[in-house]
Amino acid sequence: MAQEQNLNEILRVRRDKLAALQDAGKDPFVITRYDVTHHSAEIKENYDALEGETVCVAGRMMFKRVMGKASFCNIQDLKGNIQAYVARDSVGEEPYAGFKKFDVGDIIGIRGEVFRTKTGEISIHAAEVTLLSKSLQVLPEKYHGLTDTDTRYRQRYTDLIMNAEVKETFVKRSQIIAAIRRFLDDRGFMEVETPMLVQNAGGAAARPFETHFNALDEDLKLRISLELYLKRLIVGGLERVYEIGRVFRNEGLDTRHNPEFTLMELYQAYTDYHGMMDLTEAMYRHVAQTVNGSLQVKYGEHVIDFEQPFRRITMVDAVKLHTDVDWKEVADTMEARAVADRLHVEYEDRHQKGDILALIFEEYVEQHLIQPTFVMDHPIEISPLTKKKPDDPAYVERFELFINGWEMANAYSELNDPIDQRERFMAQEALLAQGDEEANTTDEDFLNALEIGMPPTGGIGYGIDRLVMIMTDSPAIRDVLLFPTMKSQKE
Repeated sequence: MAQEQNLNEILRVRRDKLAALQDAGKDPFVITRYDVTHHSAEIKENYDALEGETVCVAGRMMFKRVMGKASFCNIQDLKGNIQAYVARDSVGEEPYAGFKKFDVGDIIGIRGEVFRTKTGEISIHAAEVTLLSKSLQVLPEKYHGLTDTDTRYRQRYTDLIMNAEVKETFVKRSQIIAAIRRFLDDRGFMEVETPMLVQNAGGAAARPFETHFNALDEDLKLRISLELYLKRLIVGGLERVYEIGRVFRNEGLDTRHNPEFTLMELYQAYTDYHGMMDLTEAMYRHVAQTVNGSLQVKYGEHVIDFEQPFRRITMVDAVKLHTDVDWKEVADTMEARAVADRLHVEYEDRHQKGDILALIFEEYVEQHLIQPTFVMDHPIEISPLTKKKPDDPAYVERFELFINGWEMANAYSELNDPIDQRERFMAQEALLAQGDEEANTTDEDFLNALEIGMPPTGGIGYGIDRLVMIMTDSPAIRDVLLFPTMKSQKE
């Protein structure tokens, strides 16, 4: 109770300070601009050239020490922080008296000369101090910082202020997305945008969010992937297209899943899933080198090596390697269920032979795939939009990229046979009728596009968020989302 009363008194004093400033005609909230010339890091990195020069910096005051006629404070901006020396004789008696009333958390501007203190710290000798915004709340206690994860995620703005490594993560996230765009733009891909509100949410195995459009009095869904619209553009002759955008899946929350996340999908005419493997390997290598400056990236207890050629293995061979099962000798669904029973892998009545292979792979293989690995040739039952392998139609030309035991990317030789695609949609409709809420429904307009004619095409999709997790050594997806989905709190 005493602590709460003390906090309330501090907040009251801050509001009183603001009221006094406003009464004196010095309301900081009427200031509309401040001309910043340098960031903190630029001054430190270019000290030899800037020593003795006048600079203007602005940021949040994170520390203040008043020592009679002179004081020190620390200003934090986007690039880091820098010390300022504020002396009464330099800024003037009245401004110095005002500065002494500033609070930690206030946003201020400093104009002054760059110098180095007797202790060797690069600083700014202030000639002018300007209060740009008054902080009416209290930042978390300095030495313990903001460590409660729930509060960090809900109040990301405070998290960014108090934890420099968090800010660095999101700077890197922006750099990663920029690097992907440059990589694809340089290879002739065109960035496009497709609808988020759709009548048919297809292109992935996921339960959609549903909404209602009042103007048309129609129920709509939020997209679960970018695939079907991007393929329409391939039909239209845009041979290389990509989109980086939000998708929405009505699923649970865990360290690798958030119901809204950022997906990158691209489609390239006249290539196949082998072309997509080559492109993906080059793209991941480019991002690692561009953002981290190295092809060896630490994640947890592992060092992910993007320099070595990515391993390539079929799903059947991967299961054989990590179990005693040669799937080529499993004749039908009944035998597959017997194998699953022996391996203690759970399945549902609707699951067929190929479904069970995928379940065994998830249970026994995924956790071993630490270094970048392309797992190829998936069963047709779990791949409704993928071309069959010509020599073995029970499997399709599909791969998933695994890193650190996680699925990182999913790619196909895209199915462009409209007759085969209709049959696959019908099979999905049957699963939907049996209670599979993640099954696709028939998209007649997409089928019409395929009937117009789509060239042989390779496509790939991957979640930006998991890629950022790997590149920033972040343990949970919420650590790389500025505003992750959270259960609402009552006021």
